[in-house]
Amino acid sequence: MRDVLEYIAYRFAGFFVRLLPWRSVSVAGNALGVLIFYVMPVRKKLTLENLRHAFPEKSKVEIETVARAAYQNLCISLLEVFWFSRFTPKKVRSIIETSDLQKMDEALAKGKGLIMLGGHFGNWELVALSVGLLSGHPLTIIVQEQRNKFVDRFMNSARTMFGNEVVVMDKAPREILHELRSNGVVAMLADQSGPREGLFVNYFHRPAATHKGPAVFSLRAGAPILMAFLIRQGNGRYKIELADVDTNISAETDEEKIRELTQRHVMLLEQYVTRYPDHWLWMHKRWKHVDKAPASAFGGAAEEV
Repeated sequence: MRDVLEYIAYRFAGFFVRLLPWRSVSVAGNALGVLIFYVMPVRKKLTLENLRHAFPEKSKVEIETVARAAYQNLCISLLEVFWFSRFTPKKVRSIIETSDLQKMDEALAKGKGLIMLGGHFGNWELVALSVGLLSGHPLTIIVQEQRNKFVDRFMNSARTMFGNEVVVMDKAPREILHELRSNGVVAMLADQSGPREGLFVNYFHRPAATHKGPAVFSLRAGAPILMAFLIRQGNGRYKIELADVDTNISAETDEEKIRELTQRHVMLLEQYVTRYPDHWLWMHKRWKHVDKAPASAFGGAAEEV
């Protein structure tokens, strides 16, 4: 019954959002983000703490400004997902700008498939939806199953409306290798906290437990890696940038190769988050296992893009 009630509330909210013009969705999301930040400060303490660690040079006022904007970004993204069912290919093309799609063609020309990584940056759902459509290369998106099966079904319907497919993470390993060996595109988020006993790499001056999967699959299949970033331009318009992750690793052991490649894509995310700090999900418990990190996990700061 709880799942049903949550789903009804979810769809009820979505109904009203879809009544708005597209550009008004951002206005509503901005207002909702401010309201939550000041009135219902969910994970506000964690958000401010994460930002202080990441940007020790910023003042208290600057940190709070970025934190508030991050809440606004999250709320805009949520409301935009509600609006997805009104999208047409023409509408997506009218609001998304990108000049990097040839990078996908170049990567796929190698015949090894392509791993498309993203983070909780900008609107990560809109990135997957639009890149698959605009490039002409549908994505196989690796997703975590939502607790609420009704919401999970709704989200997957939105993700696949333009030809993408979804694969639940529990079934992912075999499907990922099959897709890469078929020269397909596999998309996954790469910035969630990994297991306590897993691999730690440097992220914003602290060791962060990080999933090995992207590096493991890239090395096993010989697949190139691109990272996709959606950057808000205002007025309901966006720019998507694709960035190459260098997969040429000179390390000798598999463990060293996995660590180096993982650090590279995490460093690339850090570079973009440094440029657009309000775009990232700072309320995420990204460093929750930092107390278990080995001393060797601490590294230097990221270089500029």
